[in-house]
Amino acid sequence: MALWAGRFSKEIDETVNAFNSSIAFDARMYKHDIQGSIAHATMLGQCGIITEEDSRILVKGLGEILEDIESGKLEFDPTAEDIHMFIEAELTKRYGDVGKRLHTSRSRNDQVALDLRLYLRDEIAEIRGMVHKLCQVLIGLAEKHTETVMPGYTHLQRAQPITFAHHMMAYVQMFLRDLGRLDDTAKRMNVCPLGSGALAGTTYHIDRELTASLLGFDAPMSNSLDGVSDRDYCIELANTLSLIMMHLSRFSKEVILWCSWEFKFIELDDAYATGSSIMPQKKNPDITELIRGKTARVYGDLNTLLTMMKGLPLAYNKDMQEDKEAIFDAVDTVKLCVKTFIPMMETLTVNAENMRAAAAKGFINATDCADYLVKKGMPFRDAYKISGTLVAQCIAEGRTLETLPLSEYQKMTDLFTEDVYEAISLETCVRGRVSQGGPSPEAVAVQIALAKQQLEA
Repeated sequence: MALWAGRFSKEIDETVNAFNSSIAFDARMYKHDIQGSIAHATMLGQCGIITEEDSRILVKGLGEILEDIESGKLEFDPTAEDIHMFIEAELTKRYGDVGKRLHTSRSRNDQVALDLRLYLRDEIAEIRGMVHKLCQVLIGLAEKHTETVMPGYTHLQRAQPITFAHHMMAYVQMFLRDLGRLDDTAKRMNVCPLGSGALAGTTYHIDRELTASLLGFDAPMSNSLDGVSDRDYCIELANTLSLIMMHLSRFSKEVILWCSWEFKFIELDDAYATGSSIMPQKKNPDITELIRGKTARVYGDLNTLLTMMKGLPLAYNKDMQEDKEAIFDAVDTVKLCVKTFIPMMETLTVNAENMRAAAAKGFINATDCADYLVKKGMPFRDAYKISGTLVAQCIAEGRTLETLPLSEYQKMTDLFTEDVYEAISLETCVRGRVSQGGPSPEAVAVQIALAKQQLEA
């Protein structure tokens, strides 16, 4: 019989029970449910709401249930309504009336809200560690390739020369911001809803500061209605996870491009690529394609949470049971993607020669050609026009700016001298971009040092 069955004259329909049940997905919170119940039982004993002996028995019994679950001795009952009722029922089965005292001054509403915060707090810490590791891997790649010239793109057209290190550090900055968002989410989440009851607190003189402290929260939530009725912390986390996936998806798109024969900037290790069932020459970047696809899935989880909450009056509504599958899926998906992306990046091969060759063919030093004239006194717009005209001439003649004879340069203006070739060499173009945040080796070295400082902090 259900623990809440006193009001009802007959058993719930089996179909309704299965529809109502959440143990299939909320069982993963068993540690956090027991953790919260131990704190609650401890508080009840210290406040004299139950005897200290009963409190000790409850804490001991909950610890035994935890051990039995983790050893496999105790299996979850698929017919239980949820993990909370399963654990309480098991405790009552083992300790009778003492087990029935655990739920004094507590509702499943504040119990669920507590378990979810505890669970997501741990998951944020794990995801944070993974993103931290990814940043370290990308920084390691950057340190090896501060001199590896490649084309930078706008509109997927070759634009200006950068380095592979500069490109990697751009993603490091994105992921560092994601780490900050995870920290912000964890900080706002770290308040304790336990003691909110169903919605209006309790008539017992409980000590909410004690339970918050025992569970590592910064403070109790200050309003009992708010404590049980909002899931903004799930939505905020899902939003942060969506941004992580967006950054991974953009990165994955570039990996897909760079692996293609049209680019051939990198090659993935065989352990992180797949083949074709019919085309023996294929080496497919399936990992990155899946990450790109799974990004949509996490976006869907975010939209599920937003839509679920948008029309709910205070306080708790059963709609909110749908929060768990969505946020659990978002968490699981991000962990799987980051976990796979890290070793893929650690083991890839960078084809520096192909990057350099692509940069040379893209006229990405055209701006530097214009800057050369500006530094000799010509207005930028005039220099821009001359540089563009020279590019058009090179395209028509099958040349590059590096191979165009000096005589052709000087037909445009006598400001061109032999030193133009040094000025427009790709290495000079990259090394000359010394502005803060730029691609020169010196500027990238500063970016790497700052990123390392942030990770250490």
